[in-house]
Amino acid sequence: RYIMNYIALLLSFITCALCSCMPKEKTASVNYDNFLNEYIDSTVSPGEDFFKFAMGKWLKNNPIPESERSWGIWTLVNEENYSRIRKINEEAAANTKAKKGSNEQKIGDFWFTGMDTVTIEKQGITPLKPELDKIAAISDPQGVIKMASYLHTMQVQPLFGNYIFQDEKNSNKFRLHFYQGGIGLPDRDYYFDKDERTVTIRNEYVKHISKMFQLTGIDAATADTYAQTIMKMETDFAGASRKLADLRDPYANYNSMAVADVNKLCPAINWESFLADAGIKNIDTIIVGQPEFFKQLNTSLTKESVDNWKIYLQWNLINAYADRLSSDFDKEHFHFYGTILNGTKEQRARWKRVLDAEEDAMGFLLGQLYVEAYYPPEEKARYEKIVENTMAAYKVRIQQLDWMSPETKEKALLKLSTVIKKVGYPDKWRDYSALTITRDSYVQNAINANKYLHAYEVEKLYKPVDKTEWEMTPQTWNAYYNPSNNEIVLPAAAFIVPGVPDKYVDDAIAYGYAAGSTIGHEITHGFDDQGSQFDEKGNLSEWWTPQDRAQFLERTKLIVEQFNNYIIIDTIHVNGDATQGENIADLGGMLIGLEAFKMTDQYKEGKVIGGYTPVQRYFLGFALSWYGKYRDEAMVLRAKTDVHSPNFLRVNGPASNIQEFYDAFGIKQGDKMYVEDSLRVKIW
Repeated sequence: RYIMNYIALLLSFITCALCSCMPKEKTASVNYDNFLNEYIDSTVSPGEDFFKFAMGKWLKNNPIPESERSWGIWTLVNEENYSRIRKINEEAAANTKAKKGSNEQKIGDFWFTGMDTVTIEKQGITPLKPELDKIAAISDPQGVIKMASYLHTMQVQPLFGNYIFQDEKNSNKFRLHFYQGGIGLPDRDYYFDKDERTVTIRNEYVKHISKMFQLTGIDAATADTYAQTIMKMETDFAGASRKLADLRDPYANYNSMAVADVNKLCPAINWESFLADAGIKNIDTIIVGQPEFFKQLNTSLTKESVDNWKIYLQWNLINAYADRLSSDFDKEHFHFYGTILNGTKEQRARWKRVLDAEEDAMGFLLGQLYVEAYYPPEEKARYEKIVENTMAAYKVRIQQLDWMSPETKEKALLKLSTVIKKVGYPDKWRDYSALTITRDSYVQNAINANKYLHAYEVEKLYKPVDKTEWEMTPQTWNAYYNPSNNEIVLPAAAFIVPGVPDKYVDDAIAYGYAAGSTIGHEITHGFDDQGSQFDEKGNLSEWWTPQDRAQFLERTKLIVEQFNNYIIIDTIHVNGDATQGENIADLGGMLIGLEAFKMTDQYKEGKVIGGYTPVQRYFLGFALSWYGKYRDEAMVLRAKTDVHSPNFLRVNGPASNIQEFYDAFGIKQGDKMYVEDSLRVKIW
């Protein structure tokens, strides 16, 4: 899955299948034993390329739709959920007598405004006019800073990123975190890499900014000047930003400072005033991720003119809300971020984009209705049992490690025993009573939702940590591990197999698909290169002996080297350093899921189903988690910005390190999948 570690999750906050050959849901009288044949390409040897063997038929028969940058299980699960959630929305919108402030009223009105393209076209950029007028009225540097603070309350983050989550060294406290940011391209390397693809993207970005300004009524020559100004200012920010791999060191990116010290670091901003304007008062500590970035921010604020900052703020505001504005802004925004960056040929259906926006605005409100309609108790109970078996298997794996001392093993087992397990949906639902949604304006509804979310997060600074809270909605095909809570969070939608009712998914498939690729994966995040630095209470603290830590690092070096050698496309390699946490988790998950599957009756019986043994079906179930493909442009983007390896390597990479895989499929020396035993990665 696009499994995100907790910090990455917070920094980023982690369609009917018309051309899928996966059969529609069958009746109960139909045998599901052979459904894997819809995916398997028997013309490919498992030893040559296991992913293409396991999923090759699907890959051949399912081109990426023009409206998508990728197509695979992640989109097909979403297709099922889109249809379900659309029904909820249409029914809510049809009820014009819903009580004001009710869940039904908010869902129905948000949907109505998002689909009301006549009003959206008529309004154009008008919904942003109050904020644009405020920017135009700025006359001094303090006005720039005050406006930047206000934009942060709208989830626009000019200058830098600020986020509220738990103190990495004291998980009982929420802290404000400052992080590098202020740029419109996906990563700092886009401003400096000299390969042809990246140079083209930079040039197109400048053109895109100019076109967006022209849509506001500015003449082309002035808009071109504005675009060059933005590019220069963002390049300065990018130059002071850390690379993707360097952001993975939790100690290096943890710098706890008194507010007075942040004032010294970046004196161009009065931080008490900046925070107060954003509704944040009476805090004494800020955790600064990258202090050198804030030195550059101070330099930029000092040297750039007020007029340049006004241009910059306008751009940040328009860029943040472009896809909610009239079609001219929306289409130009898609042209750059969809087509140029990701290679997507056409926009997705509007109704899907509105549902995505609604998910961002009030996902847990939707989730409550989704669970009531589509998540039966027996399904939740099944996966809670699989979670328990996976935890038991992990315990055995730790106990049997031959490279870890008894002292560290004891602490590892303590951490494992205290993992909080959240399955399906929250025990209590988020309160959206403070959120106002009307039928007046789609953009205004988005602004209201963003202000609500900002205020919701700020409140956490003044409350005890609520360890029952979820950061991912039940209808999300994803999962996460949060090191600060030492918890795994597994939404209801995480275990959907498209086209196959859960009761027909046999344990071999379920353990590969769920226990291996997700549950075991998430638990392993507690013991990867980042998560292993947090103790059982969720605090950044070294609980390993020096000798064991050294052993662990030697083993992780091997997985870094292994993935550095994999080629994604053309001459572009996997970034083994940046992806090592996810690669460790994929390997750990595949191993632990298999150990958990060995506890089941299906494994013990050894019965062949659909022509495959239980262990073969386990590995095929793991591969089922990752079937799909990306456009070349999207693959290159992910190589630069994503801490996950490409999906085909999330199957082939870990499998090549596991002896049971070799035994199950007869992998032998000389096969492309074969890795010498001395080079196989053995961690957990």
